[in-house]
Amino acid sequence: MSTASAPRPRRAVLLRASLLSATVAASLVLVPLPVAGAAGAAVPAPTEAGPLRIHDIQGTTRISPQAGKPVVGVPGVVTGVRAYGSVKGFWLQDPNPDADPATSEGVFVYTGSNPTVKVGDSVLVSGKVTEYYPNFAGGSQSITEITGPAVTVLSAGNPLPAPVVVDTRNIPGTYAPPAAADGSVDSVALNPEKYALDFYESLEGMLVQVKDVRVVQATDKYNELWVAADRQDQRSQRGGLLYESYREPNVGRLMVQQQAPVTQQPFPVANVGDVLTGATTGPLDYNQFGGYTLVAGTLGALQDNHLQREVTAQAGERELTIATYNVENLAATNPDAKFAELAQGVVTNLRSPDVVALEEIQDDNGSKNDGTVGASRTVAKFVEAIKAAGGPAYDWRSIDPEDGKDGGEPGGNIRQVFLFNPQRVSFTDIPGGTATTAVGVTGTGATTALTASPGRIEPGDEAWTNSRKPLVGQFSFRGKKVFVIANHFNSKGGDQGIDSRFQAPTRGSEVQRLKQATVEQAFVAKLLAADKEAKVVSLGDFNDYQFSPALAALTKDGVLRDLVNELPEKEQYSYVYQGNSQVLDHILVSPELGYAKYDVVHINAEFAKQASDHDPQVVRLKP
Repeated sequence: MSTASAPRPRRAVLLRASLLSATVAASLVLVPLPVAGAAGAAVPAPTEAGPLRIHDIQGTTRISPQAGKPVVGVPGVVTGVRAYGSVKGFWLQDPNPDADPATSEGVFVYTGSNPTVKVGDSVLVSGKVTEYYPNFAGGSQSITEITGPAVTVLSAGNPLPAPVVVDTRNIPGTYAPPAAADGSVDSVALNPEKYALDFYESLEGMLVQVKDVRVVQATDKYNELWVAADRQDQRSQRGGLLYESYREPNVGRLMVQQQAPVTQQPFPVANVGDVLTGATTGPLDYNQFGGYTLVAGTLGALQDNHLQREVTAQAGERELTIATYNVENLAATNPDAKFAELAQGVVTNLRSPDVVALEEIQDDNGSKNDGTVGASRTVAKFVEAIKAAGGPAYDWRSIDPEDGKDGGEPGGNIRQVFLFNPQRVSFTDIPGGTATTAVGVTGTGATTALTASPGRIEPGDEAWTNSRKPLVGQFSFRGKKVFVIANHFNSKGGDQGIDSRFQAPTRGSEVQRLKQATVEQAFVAKLLAADKEAKVVSLGDFNDYQFSPALAALTKDGVLRDLVNELPEKEQYSYVYQGNSQVLDHILVSPELGYAKYDVVHINAEFAKQASDHDPQVVRLKP
């Protein structure tokens, strides 16, 4: 699985942070989650309104001026209740706002157990003001909360404050403010008219509303989706939002959840390009998996725009077709249905390419961590599924990794695999390729060849520590030699999100991918030095963008060109993450391969029902 962050834990493992002074860098004390049912036991129920209002608690920065202090009798109306998951509580909003647009009038009250209040209750709340960082070490922003509450209900059935309508008219075009000297925006005064992150922070805990919004990331298994609240963000060909540079993130992306458990109210199953018609209304929350999130009490109706899965163009008889497909931790232990869906994609949507480079093929027993590294059962099951779907009888080549040395799911031993159709293309077997042996280049001109096929590029180099090593193979098509490199660079796990409190966010994983790209570029340069007309295809899941340092290094000196840049701009994406349609998968070719008809085949990333989280890609060549 490739994501812009590590695979996500669920809410049960989150920590709470209590801010005890105004010095952000050294004032955090992590405390355990309160025991369910015990929250507020030591705080007396308030009998009258105290001196502070919610806007006094929220203040004009991300950190409350009251953080770590007790508050008494904070008045407000309950605007939403969360009674499931590990972060239970309710949202409270003051119906009498102040005149400062930087101070939110809403706050989350963390109860730890099922709240007893109802939407529309007018209440007084006493407790402690806490800054909750869902992922402090990972750079998340904080949520200002009242914890350990004692609550007095004054009346029921009160009207709710009018929601703030969030749309193009009020979302600023600049995403993040400049950070303070410590790199954080925590202590920086909010400017909600200039910066989108400040705008959302100024509405934290308040009722907000979006109307007739387009879905830009499909419903996931956690019953969440993403919408585009700003119609000026760059739209993809099929209705998503393109992520085009580090400098200009899309400002209008919002995650949408719902307050009601799905057992009581089904969550809409939406694909990219569908629309939530009418009004979607609820408090604005923040979480580590998506930043600012509208937790809907009222959801708009789903308009299905019938997004279709793409089918690539039919190749000509003299065209060599090579594809890449990340099959998301495929193991022999997976259900037959997963194999069938993936196989259908290869046969129907990719039209049975001559060569398919697969990423994330696991060993035969998947995540069972018992030293197994072989994947023959996994690959054989996939080959049979392809035949059952009407595809060719693919042959295959790969190299088993060392146990636990290539990253991925513990015990899974993911690796790249070449499938090839022996009726169309032949594989040149050259002995000597092992998990630890570096493949080299021998000969010059027409005699140029690999020293091992299949082989691995510099597997002992530190660039590949705990990461997949590139698999290279030598093929022959109509008498022409073609070198193919299957890649799966290290993931973005550990990077700070674009909504981070640190601006600009640190992308630490880039360092290793840059080293990996540099090593591979040197290998391709060696091939081209031996034979300037060498036909090289490098493809796979590079876990990085077309504008990233890694891809710049890989294409240095023109040894390879990245074909995604030759697509129309609105078609440049293969993966959808946090509402951004982005490029993680690439096909690159050497200069001799001037004829290259390239296609990202959108069959997964935009859909709620996915065979994989990546879209496959294919190129038609005339070697």
